[in-house]
Amino acid sequence: MLYQLHEFNRTLFNPLIAWSQASARMFSSPDSWLSKLPEAHRAAANCELLYRLGKDYEKPEFRIGSVQAHGSEVPIVEKVDLARPFCNLLRFKRYADDAATLKKLKADPAVLVVAPLSGHHATLLRDTVRTLLTEHKVYITDWVDARMVPTEAGPFHLDDYVAYIQDFIRHIGAENLHVISVCQPTVPVLAAISLMASNREATPRTMTMMGGPIDTRCSPTQVNDLASTKPLSWFENTLVQDVPQNYPGHGRRVYPGFLQHAGFIAMNPSRHFMSHWDFYENLRRGDLEDAEAHRQFYNEYNAVLDMPAEYYLDTIRTVFQEHALPRGVWDVAGKRVKPQDVKRTALFTIEGEFDDISGLGQTQAAHDLCTSIKKADKRHLTVKGAGHYGIFSGKRWRNVVYPEVREFIRKYA
Repeated sequence: MLYQLHEFNRTLFNPLIAWSQASARMFSSPDSWLSKLPEAHRAAANCELLYRLGKDYEKPEFRIGSVQAHGSEVPIVEKVDLARPFCNLLRFKRYADDAATLKKLKADPAVLVVAPLSGHHATLLRDTVRTLLTEHKVYITDWVDARMVPTEAGPFHLDDYVAYIQDFIRHIGAENLHVISVCQPTVPVLAAISLMASNREATPRTMTMMGGPIDTRCSPTQVNDLASTKPLSWFENTLVQDVPQNYPGHGRRVYPGFLQHAGFIAMNPSRHFMSHWDFYENLRRGDLEDAEAHRQFYNEYNAVLDMPAEYYLDTIRTVFQEHALPRGVWDVAGKRVKPQDVKRTALFTIEGEFDDISGLGQTQAAHDLCTSIKKADKRHLTVKGAGHYGIFSGKRWRNVVYPEVREFIRKYA
């Protein structure tokens, strides 16, 4: 009933939210007579803050129209390269008119960015993708909001996630591929590549793992503590909900995005409160540049998706409660996951010094599992001063992390 109540409240407050949006525009537009009234800027700030606190945040777009690559402005066309019910494999196709630039673009290494299925959309990695596109051919997993997937598509388990990753790797071609997994997917990506290695299939040239829960027994965070101290039945009975009738996936069991978002906010409530207060003050003072930066961040941060309940519960049990991967007891579709079978794929692990989602050592634990990879083909980076998001987005990603990732990929390209 919680999902239905959420939808009822959203419908109930929609008129107020629409009125707030219209009022904010009327009190701030230079063409409106209301903007000439005393304290109009304060009224506009009040209305816009109310609007942004109550509005629905739809899935953002990547909006990567072009990048600078090999000294030229290169246009980008985003297309679905492979479609699955719960995920689309997106490709960011780069184009060039002159033959010299086109030749360089074709020679760039191919990279599969595996985005997390943990509440936010793949567009959270926009900065990651945009930076990589300057010197790489880039693909990304674009996970579908589970409430939009009809029940006829069947359930989606963690085993299915692993199978999707394997399908995408085979589709692109493992022989010349480099895989980058960010946060949650480090676990299924390691499983996918391990199973391919055990099956004597070709595996990617490199796998770069960033801020992921390979072994959550290392430096447990608040997220890890919640997942490990509650029984699995608590998550199923408290957090799993039925999708309401007004969505294509009605009747599907999901972990709703709005609950995940509430959890994100609860981790740092004072930080979010001050961020919104600063936004209000910036609007009131007319500091439009900082106000726009706030809008852009929360347009992304507040856009969340529902996760299939089967996948969500599998992840809680397998990754956070049983620690099946580091203990060597994880079976996927009846086959044991053996990271020690990976031999021809170089490994690069990256962690943030102040990561409050995946603690220090959790990602680096992959080195102890992949015992057959030569020491010379293993690398680790701890990014000083970086939190969780700083290792794949922002200045630290662009200036500190990306140069290391680029050189690592180039070494094995």
